[in-house]
Amino acid sequence: MKHTDLQQIAKQFKGPLYVYDAEKIKSQYQRLTSAFKGVDQLRVHYATKALNNISILKYIESLGAGLDTVSIQEVQLGIKAGFNPSKIIYTPNGVSLNEIEEVAKLGVQINIDNLSILEQFGSKYPEIPVCIRINPHVMAGGNSNISVGHIDSKFGISIHQMPHLLRIIELTKMKINGIHMHTGSDILDIDVFLYATEILFDAARNFDSLEFIDFGSGFKVPYKEGDIETNIEELGDKLTEKFNAFCAEYGRSLTLAFEPGKFLVSEAGYFLTKVNVVKQTTSTVFAQVDSGFNHLIRPMLYGSFHHIENITNPSGRERFYSVVGYICETDTFGSNRRIAEISEGDYLAFRNAGAYCQTMSSNYNSRFRPAEVLWHQGEAHLIREEERFEDLLRNQIEIDFKHAKELKEA
Repeated sequence: MKHTDLQQIAKQFKGPLYVYDAEKIKSQYQRLTSAFKGVDQLRVHYATKALNNISILKYIESLGAGLDTVSIQEVQLGIKAGFNPSKIIYTPNGVSLNEIEEVAKLGVQINIDNLSILEQFGSKYPEIPVCIRINPHVMAGGNSNISVGHIDSKFGISIHQMPHLLRIIELTKMKINGIHMHTGSDILDIDVFLYATEILFDAARNFDSLEFIDFGSGFKVPYKEGDIETNIEELGDKLTEKFNAFCAEYGRSLTLAFEPGKFLVSEAGYFLTKVNVVKQTTSTVFAQVDSGFNHLIRPMLYGSFHHIENITNPSGRERFYSVVGYICETDTFGSNRRIAEISEGDYLAFRNAGAYCQTMSSNYNSRFRPAEVLWHQGEAHLIREEERFEDLLRNQIEIDFKHAKELKEA
């Protein structure tokens, strides 16, 4: 998107505001599918948790994608958005058997990541096909909070528990139609990821009724100029060769599945904020904006980098600023950043705000969650209104303590 587009949107909808570029989502989807055009069957399940606005889900469904979900609520959102249940995979962690049973009734693909639930579900519903999430014990992600395939992770069934897993399947006579892994987000080294796929292929050889192999996702996107990113084209060439060779060995063609979230929507997102105060101290110039980690927690939670630019004065002389929020805790978005000269009232745009920004927002300090806008075919479409005061009180139950005291005294 151009600065002029963002300026127009900021003027129309004010801020703070999440903005998403539909064309970028589409180009990322096409880039991924093109990289794996050499496989017979490819399924891209978009990770709902990255950005779950129903208009975004409907748009991604129109591109031909399926859906990756982690809760019954995400499954219900997906069905509401028009996804065929058969194109939805449900991969929870630590949920009750009851929730899995309720999701199974909706007709989606179940993916189980622990032995206890696998045995319970298989004993009750041996006729329902199940995918198994394997933990390959490979550290392939970035920040420890988003690296989920290592040996101490709570996610997946340890590859070393394969004998126990096979005994459960033999006893329950359940059908295993898929095998899955997810090593973590921000994959830097393709060779590490490919090493993990070999572990998954070895695990897959234990099952004779597979329909698909799901390699998760976690592809790294660039956060600034010159940043490292996962080379999807190289990965496509190398994994396609390995996958096709495995299918030939297995005796039939399988579906190759991925679950990209950040890869599809991160770069498509912008977070627009207005500068309330420019504050000079003895050593720092602060640009304080009308937002905080209640709207964009990733820099504080993960140490994530979001490029920040002044869209009101994009060609101004650059100065150093620390961009901070209005929350009554330290909420620093960026320290000593070179940004075009900022004045109070200017709008700043945070890049890579499409994934894990709105979905991780909160009402901390009783602040409203912002509106969302989809930029589609040169027009700005409001897809979520800014919250109002009544939204803060919704579902709260107010007790009349004065009346209760009067009744007690009577």
